[in-house]
Amino acid sequence: MAYNESDTRAKLIDPAIKARGWTEDHIRRETTQPQVRIVGGRGQRSRSGRTDYILRYRINPGTQPVALALIEAKAEDKPPTLGLEQAKRYRERFHVPFVFSSNGHLFVEYDHFTARTTTPQPLAAFPSPGDLRSRYEHGMGFSLADEKVKPLLVPYAGGDAERRYYQDAAIRAVLEKLAHGEKRALLTLATGTGKTFIAVNLLRRIADAGQLRRALFLCDRDELRKQGLNALAARFGSDAAEVKRVGNRNNAQNARIHVATYQTLGVADEDDDATFLTEFYPDNHFSHIVIDECHRSAWGKWHAVLARNPDAVQIGLTATPRTLKLTEDSEEARADERIRADNIHHFGEPVYSYDIAQGIEDGYLAACEIVKRDIFLEAKTSVEAETGLDADDIRNRPLSDAITGRAVGFEEAKQHYDAGAFESRIELPERVAGMCRDLFDNLIATGGPEQKTIIFCARDSHADRVTAELNNLYAVWRTGTGSSRAESYAFKCTAAAGGADYLPDLKGAERSHFIACTVDLLTTGVDVPWLRNVVFFRYMRSPIAFYQMVGRGTRIHEASGKLMFRVYDYTDATRLLGEEFRSQPASIRETGTPEPPDTGTDGNGGSTGTDRIIVVEGVTVEIREGGRYILMRRDGRDERVPIAEYRRMLAAELLKAAPNIGAFRSSWIEPPKRRAMIDPLVEAGFSPKVLQIVENMNEYDSFDVLGEATYGIDARTRLDRAERFKRNSGRWLDTMPVSARTAVLALADQFARGGTEELETASVLRVPAVARAGGVEALKALGHPREVLRQTRARLFAS
Repeated sequence: MAYNESDTRAKLIDPAIKARGWTEDHIRRETTQPQVRIVGGRGQRSRSGRTDYILRYRINPGTQPVALALIEAKAEDKPPTLGLEQAKRYRERFHVPFVFSSNGHLFVEYDHFTARTTTPQPLAAFPSPGDLRSRYEHGMGFSLADEKVKPLLVPYAGGDAERRYYQDAAIRAVLEKLAHGEKRALLTLATGTGKTFIAVNLLRRIADAGQLRRALFLCDRDELRKQGLNALAARFGSDAAEVKRVGNRNNAQNARIHVATYQTLGVADEDDDATFLTEFYPDNHFSHIVIDECHRSAWGKWHAVLARNPDAVQIGLTATPRTLKLTEDSEEARADERIRADNIHHFGEPVYSYDIAQGIEDGYLAACEIVKRDIFLEAKTSVEAETGLDADDIRNRPLSDAITGRAVGFEEAKQHYDAGAFESRIELPERVAGMCRDLFDNLIATGGPEQKTIIFCARDSHADRVTAELNNLYAVWRTGTGSSRAESYAFKCTAAAGGADYLPDLKGAERSHFIACTVDLLTTGVDVPWLRNVVFFRYMRSPIAFYQMVGRGTRIHEASGKLMFRVYDYTDATRLLGEEFRSQPASIRETGTPEPPDTGTDGNGGSTGTDRIIVVEGVTVEIREGGRYILMRRDGRDERVPIAEYRRMLAAELLKAAPNIGAFRSSWIEPPKRRAMIDPLVEAGFSPKVLQIVENMNEYDSFDVLGEATYGIDARTRLDRAERFKRNSGRWLDTMPVSARTAVLALADQFARGGTEELETASVLRVPAVARAGGVEALKALGHPREVLRQTRARLFAS
């Protein structure tokens, strides 16, 4: 029998490359976070994530190895070229110039420097470490022995184990650019992926190489400043200090690392005079500048900081994707394009990018389900979602001034209001009430109303109305359940309302301050790991702002079981992810289980504005499901893909490996074959676990999730499969000694709790129920325990 991928690597590839000089010191096994699995209705991690083999070169003992290549192994009976395209996709993730694909006998190589691919060659001809080092140096245009390359060779202060593979790739990408003698670099990484960690370790390695004189860490929010200062102080101690005026001096004047906000330096906007900057910082005061969230307030007055330090190394960090599709002709979208263009003009193209969809696939960011809601107003047809209000729509309705309450005549308000004006120029009380009711009902259906949620509102007064509506709904709900109310359920968290005072409660209080209604205050710099929902009640035209808002939900919180979040989209904001795909929205499961409900997220406090706001009463509102989507990466950009479309694409990919249910079943019960079948799905951007969550199939094993989506089988819950196993395996069980039969039945119960992977954990034979029956020794009476487990799996999935 031919070796599978893992055996090919262990028994054929590893010995061959070690014979060429690649020792264990040269090989780094980069393992991503384990995939999400659902046990008892809660998210849990599976046993392990994807492992990639990276070849590295260490120039001297004690120096940081430099990653040069990755190897993609395929089963020995496959062509050596089979894994090359996959390896080329991974090349950018790991930021290495060379990739190899091998079946254990032959290999092919792709060289990014030359863009050339070799013909298949025997593994005996695999390049040695010295060969790849020489080719790397030639391609990069520097020697690893050069003085300017020193930061690249400085080891991580906390060791390799503390960083993630993409963080290391981003840091190397910047240091390689600096080694060329260039002074500007741009990194784009999704919110929640650790940009502060990257900034701190860049500065630490540059400092340890003796190349840092004085550095500035610049950001535009106090929360970001606190986060950056804490992280930098952990690495630099008192050498990192906050920039602020203390009497007539600068608090950070004696520190090497200065941590400042634009506001502190007096460069937050065009009206500022940069007094602090010019008073305390002469030209070229800094040797290095790191600008966090460099797209925000970009290229306004704060550009003076860069202009006054033209000789400094300048590194920009942003969560904005490298490419933003201009989906509409609006001033906000055009402003985003200008900001991005200015960033690219100043820093150059990003040296490394890591987006939300990639972070979800790797298990570092929470999976995202998008629930779109369509709103229909009384005046609109049954097939047309709200687009606005014309004069005829409001002619005979009560109209009033939102500030004074004075009645307003029709002639004063008969202009056209497009939907983007709702709640910013025209208030519709019934619309606000209907959206809040719909959101609250969805929260109840997805686990209860007391979920950490951020709702983005159109303006400060809109946040007031939303807060009041939700608190009223909550009070009625609590009265109906007979339980006591939590204090501060929904609250306004805007600049105008002193929202910053509530941030500690939003972030730290698990039993209060559940629904934050905001405008802009919570867009960046606020880390709420257990945030479950992000809600759009406001119309969005800026892709940059939209990505920042969605990013509030991406952080994983293992302790509370938060491994996914929902975006509830009432204003079609998620169109900014990319072009919408047309397909039928997923329907409610026939079992009668409700679809995963919508939930709310954050609103912030902006300007109340000076334009007259007209209140239009008596407009009937109807809210319907507009489709459910999954956020994924496709054709080089983030997109919302309808769940039905996602199912079809996943099924088409799975059919390549298992063309029928028989092939699928036979591969499923053999762990190596199952991994070989499922891994390509994950590599292509499809996650069985995400599909399980959004299809509300938490009580089903992945076998049934995939089997129903791909082969049309009648899905059975894990409990149903376990009970059928017990009924249908009677004769087999009756042949066993009592202790062995009891142990096998206990294994079936374990499957009912956790599914297939529960039967493959190292500890499954030591769980109490199995151990009480005799565990390994009991199963040995039937043969090898591994074979007993295989037979158990085969019978569990027999029908």
